[in-house]
Amino acid sequence: MARPASPKGIDPRGPRFAASVTAVLLLVDVFLGLIGASTARATAAFGWFAYQPLADSDFAFVAGSWLLPTLTVAQRAADPAFLLLLVIALLFLWGVVSPRTAPWGVLYRRLVQPRLAPPTDLEDPRPPRFAQGVGLFVTGVGLLLHLIGVPWALPIAAGMAFIAAFLNAVFGLCLGCQLYLLLQRVGLWAARTDPVPSPGPRV
Repeated sequence: MARPASPKGIDPRGPRFAASVTAVLLLVDVFLGLIGASTARATAAFGWFAYQPLADSDFAFVAGSWLLPTLTVAQRAADPAFLLLLVIALLFLWGVVSPRTAPWGVLYRRLVQPRLAPPTDLEDPRPPRFAQGVGLFVTGVGLLLHLIGVPWALPIAAGMAFIAAFLNAVFGLCLGCQLYLLLQRVGLWAARTDPVPSPGPRV
């Protein structure tokens, strides 16, 4: 039985570019989460916007002391931090389902890559794609916990995803890719046996 064809190698700078854009969006989301309903203390009057985010030094999750559980699901979903993280999660999903058409990859190939020298090596696209799935999982958990009223879940999830994206963008350390390789070493799926071809001359 013939071995399935291995995927074509990709420019490793593309995922780092996507991680840079994603890191900026996640940093904004962390900020919105820290000043929004996710971290707000409940108050007795003046409705949704009468809260004091980070007003207390006591971070104990005492029932009734946080605003988020008192809001309706619609109000939780209308939180700007939730909406932005939802967009980011959908972009992660796009990167898993169709990496070639994901917006940041298309932007890199059309506007950035033509201005750079050809890459010296190509990268197996499967680890970065898996990393997108990890990002989707982390942000998805944060979104779900926010919707069911768990305080701090959303900015913590956004912060975790930001750290991973920042490490990839700045240092080229893709945590999701490392997890993929670790799972590959323990035998959860077959390792790639053929080398990624070197890029040919650009025309």
